[in-house]
Amino acid sequence: MNPSPLWEFSLAFYAAPGVAEACLRLQDAHGVDVNVLLYVLFLGRRGRRLDGPALDRIEALAKPWRDAVVRPLRSVRRALKTPLGGVEPALSANLRSEVKRIELDAEHLQQLTLEGLAPASTLGSAHADPAACVRDNLALYAARHGVFPAELVERLLRHCGPASASA
Repeated sequence: MNPSPLWEFSLAFYAAPGVAEACLRLQDAHGVDVNVLLYVLFLGRRGRRLDGPALDRIEALAKPWRDAVVRPLRSVRRALKTPLGGVEPALSANLRSEVKRIELDAEHLQQLTLEGLAPASTLGSAHADPAACVRDNLALYAARHGVFPAELVERLLRHCGPASASA
């Protein structure tokens, strides 16, 4: 699969302590699309401050793939954690691993598509303070999904600072 600046950022950022847990909690409790979340943070790191129309564009591009491919794969992977129709999780562990790999490939494709169809230079406006852009982009995205717990916001912001991960 093709490398991309967004994907490289996402892998490094997601691996930071507590970030994966924060992202998954926001996904499960608030319906957040983690790939969209990562993209808005990435754009902030690039000094792009998003506005409502830019976020609408990102979400419109992400929705069809997320709903038709990523979420169903996630559902299958999660279902394989429990016994189903007499098939124990130990028997389906290899299948679950393969579904997880395919789910990750699907998320990579979603990010490549976002980068290609909604490149950073066409979204929002340029600003000199990336840290402020990250905060503002996160607040804009959070406003669409309800109030995010302060501890999760802080965790994301702490690891998304200009020196904490490569952009």
